[in-house]
Amino acid sequence: MVLSAMLLVLEKMLRLFDFVTTEGGPVSVVFRMLANLIPEYLSLGIPIGLTLGILLAFRKLATSSELDVLKAVGLGYGQLLKAPYAYAIALAALNLAIVGFIQPYARYAYEGLQFELRSGALGASIKVGEFTSLGQRLTLRIESSSDEGRRLGGIFAHAVAPNGQTISASAREGRFLATGDPDTIVLRLTDGMLVHDAPGFPAPRVLTFSSHDLPIDLPKIEAFRRRGGADRELTIPELAQVGSSEATPLATRLETRANFHFRLVEVAAMLVLPLLAIALAVPPKRSTSALGVMLSIVILVTQHKLNQYAESYGALGGIDPIIALWVPFFLFTGMTLWMFHTLAYVPGGQPIGALERSFAKLAAFVSRLWKRRPGSGEPS
Repeated sequence: MVLSAMLLVLEKMLRLFDFVTTEGGPVSVVFRMLANLIPEYLSLGIPIGLTLGILLAFRKLATSSELDVLKAVGLGYGQLLKAPYAYAIALAALNLAIVGFIQPYARYAYEGLQFELRSGALGASIKVGEFTSLGQRLTLRIESSSDEGRRLGGIFAHAVAPNGQTISASAREGRFLATGDPDTIVLRLTDGMLVHDAPGFPAPRVLTFSSHDLPIDLPKIEAFRRRGGADRELTIPELAQVGSSEATPLATRLETRANFHFRLVEVAAMLVLPLLAIALAVPPKRSTSALGVMLSIVILVTQHKLNQYAESYGALGGIDPIIALWVPFFLFTGMTLWMFHTLAYVPGGQPIGALERSFAKLAAFVSRLWKRRPGSGEPS
């Protein structure tokens, strides 16, 4: 479970680092955003972890012939399913809590961090070597930045006052200082030159300074929207309430209903996974093939992606969300029940026997080609 979640997090981490760097935010926000994505990734990591846990356990029993011994003493697959289903029911309840109640709040916090990065509420640093507008009347360019953006070097600043006066300054270094007014900060410049001009001046005034304070009015930051602006930010009871309300616009109602059934289908599918895992765990006799392990991951990811596609299609109104999501679920359940029945109740039954034989022939063919390659010591 942890491995699958971490792999999904790593896939997102690089894009988040790139996004935060582009927006000029502190690196620590990347880990806060990743922490808010963990519930979303656990909703897929938990089914994968459950399936692989059951599959590897039964595969070890099968390849060591212990499964044959257990069946010989009267322990059928029905009795062996008690422990897997204990795990499946517990993890399904955990997954329901995550996708139904924890994930919406985590998703809202993630979107809030994105908004704060774009609006500058997180104290985004000034980009080195670029002209940056601070408010409506100040433009700043720096050559270097340190101390998390508080200490700047090689500064050029250009400020325009409401009465038309302009101040252009260059300084060796500077730093931001807080004031008693939360809407204003001070940029203290050190060792520089200042050019002051105004409509009534016959010529600009030029002076050098060892220290000069430049007040900066911070821009007003718009408040972030309330939770529920997206369907993934609503809990399951809230989705049910919005989706059944006649006052809700049709497009929103379809999106809400599709997301509601998507979450329920994802949780319900976990109750089928023990049967799928056991059906794929037992290889043919005298075979140690791990095809079932690979196939289980492919089936789970494919089923998850089909559910996402069905949710999107149902949200567009192309088909009722109930049909779009539950029909594929029942087809998946029927396929799983057939595979388990073939393994457990058909003498010599092997649900993936044909695939095993095909892959064995393919592996033998590739092995012959490899041995016959030039330089292998055999005639090509």
